[in-house]
Amino acid sequence: MNDVQTIGILGGGQLGRMLSVAASRLGLRCHIFEPGAAPAGDVAWRLTTAPYEDVDALRAFAESVDVITYEFENVPTSALDLLESIRPIRPNRRALAVSQDRLAEKTFLNDIGLATAPFADVPSESDLDAAIAAIGRPSILKTRRMGYDGKGQVRIGDGPAEWTGAPSVLEGFVDFSAEISVIIARGADGQVAAFDPGLNVHRDGILRTTTVPCGLPSKTTTDAVLIAARIANALDYIGVMGVELFFTPQGLIVNEIAPRVHNSGHWTQAGCAVDQFEQHIRAVAGLPLGDGKRYAAVAMENLIGDDLDRVPDLLRTPNVQVHLYGKGTPRPGRKMGHVNRITG
Repeated sequence: MNDVQTIGILGGGQLGRMLSVAASRLGLRCHIFEPGAAPAGDVAWRLTTAPYEDVDALRAFAESVDVITYEFENVPTSALDLLESIRPIRPNRRALAVSQDRLAEKTFLNDIGLATAPFADVPSESDLDAAIAAIGRPSILKTRRMGYDGKGQVRIGDGPAEWTGAPSVLEGFVDFSAEISVIIARGADGQVAAFDPGLNVHRDGILRTTTVPCGLPSKTTTDAVLIAARIANALDYIGVMGVELFFTPQGLIVNEIAPRVHNSGHWTQAGCAVDQFEQHIRAVAGLPLGDGKRYAAVAMENLIGDDLDRVPDLLRTPNVQVHLYGKGTPRPGRKMGHVNRITG
């Protein structure tokens, strides 16, 4: 049926865990490479625990699989160079390079004709005042690399501006009434399939809920899908991508892209016959994509920190699907699981 039988996954967190489960339903095996704790290792065929600087471990990992993918973006370039010399990496290195660096990402999006927040490069603290003069206040300073879930970000208001401590990008504030995200897949043959856009709500920089349908006009949701497809095609992408967009009086602008399965796509587990995890496995393995059609209205909620205490009640609640990540002790801001509520 297919030459790919074993998929290597860089990263052993909850996304790798759910990818491994999806692969197993298709009769495929997953080998996880993770330097630290690896919830994905509990359900995968094989787990390698080693640093990304361990050349021998990387080589053995690559030689044991047919294709390599990843559940997070920040894999060292040296490790990727070695792995790619042995096995194909999907999505490709360009998608990684663009998404790893906020400046590269916004420049790429503008270059393909898509709108973003106004931004300025801030390579050092000495460049901050000039950037603020160009972009204005209020604005938000974000590290170019490694920031997620609100980390590596400083709000620039009327008072003295703080520095992030690393090369950064200053973004102007955007007047938006809603944030939505599109989960889109693109196969090796160029076939594209998108899921319905979901409405996102954040708190303290962390995604709390995603709801579908998103409640925006059909023209807006169609435009959002077309924007996501333009990005995927421009990157010659293979796999699932998350694209976050702001709905503004001037139309849609792109906030950021994630070259992997995405938190805001977890609702697909309860709302679609083929969810985002299976769709990604299909794409990187060279299998036909599912159509992504939604058959239910769903509200996804992240379980963060002590939200885990609610699990017994959630398990008793009708039309609720509980997903726990097998992590250790809950702590503030740590994603421990999520629930999908079928609402219609």
